Amino acid sequence: MADIQLHNTLSGKIENFVPQKAGEVRMYTCGPTVYDYAHIGNYRTFIFQDILRRFLKLRGFKLNHVMNLTDVDDRIIANAAAAGVSIRDYTAKFVQAFFDDCKTLSIEAPEHWIRATDHIEEMVKLIQRLQEKTFTYPGEGSIYYRIAKFPDYGKLSKIDLTGIQTGARVDNDRYEKESARDFALWKAPKPGEHFWETAIGPGRPGWHIECSAMAMKYLGETLDIHTGGIDLAFPHHENEIAQSEGATGKHFVSYWLHAEHLLVEGEKMSKSQGNFFTLRDLFAKGHKPSALRFALASVPYRKQLNFTFDGLQQAASSVERLRNFADRLKRGKFPAGNQEGMAARIAKAAEEFDAGLADDLNTAQALAAVFDLVREANVAVDKGEFRQGEVPTVLEFLATFDRVFAVVQDSDGEKLRALGYGSADGGPDDAEVDRLVAERNAAKKKRDFAAADRIRKELADRGIIIEDAKDGSVRWKRK
Repeated sequence: MADIQLHNTLSGKIENFVPQKAGEVRMYTCGPTVYDYAHIGNYRTFIFQDILRRFLKLRGFKLNHVMNLTDVDDRIIANAAAAGVSIRDYTAKFVQAFFDDCKTLSIEAPEHWIRATDHIEEMVKLIQRLQEKTFTYPGEGSIYYRIAKFPDYGKLSKIDLTGIQTGARVDNDRYEKESARDFALWKAPKPGEHFWETAIGPGRPGWHIECSAMAMKYLGETLDIHTGGIDLAFPHHENEIAQSEGATGKHFVSYWLHAEHLLVEGEKMSKSQGNFFTLRDLFAKGHKPSALRFALASVPYRKQLNFTFDGLQQAASSVERLRNFADRLKRGKFPAGNQEGMAARIAKAAEEFDAGLADDLNTAQALAAVFDLVREANVAVDKGEFRQGEVPTVLEFLATFDRVFAVVQDSDGEKLRALGYGSADGGPDDAEVDRLVAERNAAKKKRDFAAADRIRKELADRGIIIEDAKDGSVRWKRK
């Protein structure tokens, strides 16, 4: 079994992954800023993080994984004030939508979901530690981090600090990528905006201090892995390093992993371009959660992903191919015994699948290993060469594959109905479909073809397609 290797943004190199404590991984994920519905670019990053999490678990690691919900920042403050509601009330629907989206895309829940607004005290204490070490200075009721005090500033993003102006500072949570300036740890309250009364005065935290304080509370002062989109490397993650290492004097994160941007049909995604999509936008167009998950996972995370609707259709076809193959194995009747060479071929596919993921989560290589085996096994079945003795081994390999990619099990209809999508009557559940298919099979055996056709039409009217295979097996799927 190959060593796990990951690309560390900090070193700019591929490195062997060795956690601080054998068998355990402390991982922090920058979650969404819940001022609106998350878009497919966000979910490209969250699915990469889920693939990483699932693969580490597959390899036997115990995960202590934290994902934050940024529920206080400039946009949330402004939007909540404009709506005349509290921060919690404003963000509630977007938080729930994010949880629903994660469930729909089979993104596993971390060990800890945490909210910034629940950790103000920890942020204040971290700022106080920085004050004691003279990393801060006040300004008009706010508290700023003095980056000139931290000689290693820029080591993650490799930003050039030669043009920095001493004392130049920025009050916004988000600012231009090329502008390295002192940043706000604590912001003075503005008229009409929510604020907290604390030991360092009234106000609210800056965006960057939130993640440092929360990560260290749950994972300790040194983390194994910190993940996020490449757009967060500067300024957000750079500032996290400065704050955390300034306060503790310890190395903050061993491995920084960043996912590349997502394009839509070759263009940067934006609302003004009309190519901005949330999950709900795509589900309303009839696309399935499994196809979207497959499409977003299919390109290795450090490569730019060009999302296209043709690609999404191809992803749906790939998922169907896997499901049809699994169903063919489960329902088919094969000669007893074993096919010569097939056991070795299955073992080779399993080895290549694992090696692909161990190579900095090369999902393309891992998927190629699976589909090469599916093609060869299907050819063997078509020729009558496949044997019953291979069925359990192949199904076990598909189950291992699905522990990471989570697309073979067909729960698309159930997930879409939970979000309010699907057929007009809500569609039958899986148990009802299985019952009706069994009734149709029984009718066909009795040569009651009228009854069999009636059941097929009933299922079709309710969004279920029946497929009769040449070998006599029957498969169904939702439209």
